[in-house]
Amino acid sequence: MFLNSHSYHSLRFGTIPVKELVQQAAVYGITAMALTDINTITGCYEFIKECKDKNIKPLVGIEFRDYNHRFKYIGLAKNAEGLAEMNRFLTQHNFDTTLLPDVAPEFENVIIIYALEQAPNVLRNFEYLGIRQEQLQKLYHTNWNSRINKMVVLQPVTFRSKKEFNLHKILRAIDKNTIISKLIPDDYCSELDKMIPIEQLEQNFADHSQIIENTNKVIEECNFEFDFSTPKNKKCYTNTKKDDIALLTTLAHQGLAWRYGKNDTTALARVKKELRVIEQLEFSGYFLITWDIIRYSNSRGFMHIGRGSGANSIIAYCLGITDICPIELDLYFERFLNENRKSPPDFDIDWSWKERDVILDYIFNRYGREHVAFCGTNVEFKYRSIFREVGKVFGLPKEELDSLALKPMATHDTNKVVQKVHEYGLMLDKFPNQRSMHSCGIIISEEPITNYSVLEMPPKGFPIVLFDMHVAEEIGFEKFDILSQRGIGHIDDCKKLVEKNQGIKVDIRNTKLSKNEAKANEFLSRGKTIGCFYIESPAMRGLLRRLKCDNFKTLVAASSIIRPGVAQSGMMKEYIFRHNFPDKFEYFHDVFKEQLGETYGIMVYQEDVIKIALHYGGVSAADGDILRRAMSGKGRSKEALQKVKDDFFLSCAKKGHPEQLSQEIYRQIESFAGYSFCKAHSASYAVESYQSLYLKVHYPVEFMVAVINNQGGFYRTEVYIHEAKMSGATVHNPCVNKSEYETTVYGTDVYLGFMHLEGFESKVALQVVNEREINGEYTSLEDFINRVAIGIEGIQILIFIGAFRSTGKSKNQLLVIARLLLVNFKPDNGNLLLIQEPLKEFILPVLERSPFEDAFDEIEYLSFPVSFSPFDLLKTKYRGDVKAKDVLNYHKKTVKMLAYLISRKHVPTKRGDMFFGTWIDDGGEFFDTAHFADSLQQYPFQGGGCYLLLGKVEVDFHFPTISISKMAKMPFIPDPRYDNSKDQQFKTQQQIKEDISMTTRNPYPQEHEIGLPRHKMKA
Repeated sequence: MFLNSHSYHSLRFGTIPVKELVQQAAVYGITAMALTDINTITGCYEFIKECKDKNIKPLVGIEFRDYNHRFKYIGLAKNAEGLAEMNRFLTQHNFDTTLLPDVAPEFENVIIIYALEQAPNVLRNFEYLGIRQEQLQKLYHTNWNSRINKMVVLQPVTFRSKKEFNLHKILRAIDKNTIISKLIPDDYCSELDKMIPIEQLEQNFADHSQIIENTNKVIEECNFEFDFSTPKNKKCYTNTKKDDIALLTTLAHQGLAWRYGKNDTTALARVKKELRVIEQLEFSGYFLITWDIIRYSNSRGFMHIGRGSGANSIIAYCLGITDICPIELDLYFERFLNENRKSPPDFDIDWSWKERDVILDYIFNRYGREHVAFCGTNVEFKYRSIFREVGKVFGLPKEELDSLALKPMATHDTNKVVQKVHEYGLMLDKFPNQRSMHSCGIIISEEPITNYSVLEMPPKGFPIVLFDMHVAEEIGFEKFDILSQRGIGHIDDCKKLVEKNQGIKVDIRNTKLSKNEAKANEFLSRGKTIGCFYIESPAMRGLLRRLKCDNFKTLVAASSIIRPGVAQSGMMKEYIFRHNFPDKFEYFHDVFKEQLGETYGIMVYQEDVIKIALHYGGVSAADGDILRRAMSGKGRSKEALQKVKDDFFLSCAKKGHPEQLSQEIYRQIESFAGYSFCKAHSASYAVESYQSLYLKVHYPVEFMVAVINNQGGFYRTEVYIHEAKMSGATVHNPCVNKSEYETTVYGTDVYLGFMHLEGFESKVALQVVNEREINGEYTSLEDFINRVAIGIEGIQILIFIGAFRSTGKSKNQLLVIARLLLVNFKPDNGNLLLIQEPLKEFILPVLERSPFEDAFDEIEYLSFPVSFSPFDLLKTKYRGDVKAKDVLNYHKKTVKMLAYLISRKHVPTKRGDMFFGTWIDDGGEFFDTAHFADSLQQYPFQGGGCYLLLGKVEVDFHFPTISISKMAKMPFIPDPRYDNSKDQQFKTQQQIKEDISMTTRNPYPQEHEIGLPRHKMKA
């Protein structure tokens, strides 16, 4: 009877989660119902599963509305083809951004229901009129009564209670960007649009049995069946599965010879074993499609990184999908692809952010745009957005909205309006707010993708399905993760710069060259990794030093140890201890020694968690897979995870394990959920880290230029420019005759690119470069203005940054000339040879200019000084009593240092918020500080710049940190450009930046709270 139900996937309209909607239907004795969310099928697959679980017949449909939210009609799928028809229809309108027609198209497998208000004069055989209980009196009129044979019950469901009706109105006001008092009745649903017991609904229509019969007839006609168990991905790369495995076998053996030579029997046996499992599980097509994408990438000269659980596979290694040798790292293929696993392994493939769209175009064109789409994702209402949005609906002013969004709830006002904002805001927590595009997940289907979903076309230009990756997996899709990152851009651009600048071709893909190289290992152990992928953050550099990490395998472990799951469980600290003192601990239990000897009995990888669950806990392989999914953040069922936990403890008890040890082990397991890497993933990261480190060590100037041009990594551009200087580069400000749009290098001379100039238009910057390439260098300011369409504002930026220094004229002289030339110039009218006659030479007075003016110009237009160090601009000549290079010698001693702030990271603790700081001294060397809550109250950070620091040195496993007791920001000299304006003399230095990382997690437990045992525990 309920042919028009909405879940909260009817965005900014519905208020009921799908599961709760079906639960309510079961309570009310409903045996069949339809989910008809507005212009989407997002919830339909969850709806089908929930209905089957409650013995309710699911009807699947769509409520069609225009972009202005005007109701058109309801469509119900008779079968799978009916859903495909509706999906294709709505997809076309989404792509064309056209309004829906008032009358539905000629569907063949869809039933259409119109509201009485939109009733067409003539109804086709698949069309009905929906009549609501409050409209039944209309049947006393002949013109409606004559159409009763085509009427069905229309009892929309949108909310469950008066409170949810109010929430619905709030959602409508949010959607219309108005206050709730300005809504009109057409903007929101009726107060009767809720579910009622089936007996009550039938009683309401008791005098109109024909309508009830028609409704039941519609329900009988709709028989949508969906097979969740069959794979929906493209089945074959070639035409048949037989040809697929034959091709894969050929490619694998070719790759085997390439990677291992012709006589490696161990590798050959592994290849044969994997091929056998891949054929048995029918995953050949998945491997070949991935290989095809990589083959195209290689043909374009692109660099990629293959990672994810698929890197456990020697086949992936031989096909060039990954660069990880699973034999060398003892990666177990069967942990991620075995006879019990239904889904193929996960390949995450990274490209440079500059090249990813080319790869995406290839995939969509190669496999057909009817068969390829991005996964969608639901952008949920979150804490800040909720209170801001709900507060706007209640008419609160901006100041109060900012306070609600930014301050903790406990500090909010307690007036009645704010109480309502809290009440309804908390109801909206985790509600979907809008649909978006998954960052990387692509599905490639055997059948047209509109058989499963409506598609939308976001601004990026690639279509998305209207369900997320979890639903995609549940209905039989395995996504291909096509990612982008700047780290690959660093490596790829560095290779090109080295070849251009030094004539050397670096084969960075040759892992024998760029892995475990002596000088790189030395840099690694000292944490000299600024600019290197994944290992440049202060926390990671500190970990490398604590571990004295000087080899690839330790780096693989470090890449996983740094993850939150390992850190919050206390296992990171314990791993550091055991790595440094391998003779000062005992294994918890013999199983830990047998299974985790490589990592000192510490669970570091997802595989480790599963090994312990299987071999210590004795859980089943199926439960192990549930754990695996939880470890990777893919498991969504709390019930399934709770069952695994119960089974774990029952099994441990049966095995006679001490309860205290079992509790400790499961605590560690739980802490991993969603925050750990599989070993292959860590190894893939480590390979890329090593590649970037190798380039940094041997080609430091080109490497730092590549990092700068890819817009950095963890730090701001200034830090990488500093690192370039420390590597031997001479860094120059932008120059009209030397600079490109990006930063460029000539030998060891680095010229900053025009892209770094604040306020300088990119189109003008590109014109400067293009014109110079075509017609040669600029001989004077006049020549430049003749050839480039630029206004006085752009010219002044170039003059102030020193871009015309090759003319031999001072900045003051150039400014006078520019203003004389461009007094009436407008860039829109600029053309070649604007100045027809040579400019009259004026004898200009020589104006005294402080050399520090250049530094302040640089701060204004680059946000950092280039020609001077920040220390040169300080009023004080004092530079501290201790240098960063000597801090290790001052363990437990108080030191006074003067340093420039690079970054600070916020960390919540039980004693209040603290920060970790990263600094450089006047010698350019990095060091780190800790600022606890009590110190920060008296001596807070005051923005970017130089500080005087006082604190005690604490050396923790070879890594020194200074616990700060006092600090003060040190003033710069007055800006000499504003000698006559004291108000302006200290404003420019406020543009000096700092990098700040905020953390929202709960405080980690302290070491004494964890009590991680270091001795064998006996029964």
